[in-house]
Amino acid sequence: MFEIKDCVDYEVAKKLIREYSEIKGAESCFVSLDKELADLGTYYKDGALLIGFENENPMATIAIRRIDKDTCEAKRLYIKPDYRGKGYARVLMNEMLDKSKELGFKEVIFTTKPEVMSVGYGLYKRMGFEEVGEKDGIFSMRMSLLRTE
Repeated sequence: MFEIKDCVDYEVAKKLIREYSEIKGAESCFVSLDKELADLGTYYKDGALLIGFENENPMATIAIRRIDKDTCEAKRLYIKPDYRGKGYARVLMNEMLDKSKELGFKEVIFTTKPEVMSVGYGLYKRMGFEEVGEKDGIFSMRMSLLRTE
């Protein structure tokens, strides 16, 4: 069984984020990693740090960082390699979007590196995220959380 919970043990989150930071080619995505890991509670204040569990084993993470009152940044979508290919990334992304709305944000932004994270990049495009910029192979993406009905 897969479930997503708010992080209550920062050591679990640190371990997952450190593991993610060791992916070859992803180094440029972790420029402020030491600052982030030094105080996860402050870094994600007014946002959220979510942990994915399969059968009570922590195996995934996604985070929401407040940028301003209307905008948040999705960060640290990571699933341990042995748990990939089960559809968990979409579930984590949907939970992040729901949580972002619940927190009152109107827009989610994030960056990704398709050269390293091609599967994730394809998912983001299929989910409706739009590219808004690119620099040195790192793409900026966004999604409005406001319904247009």
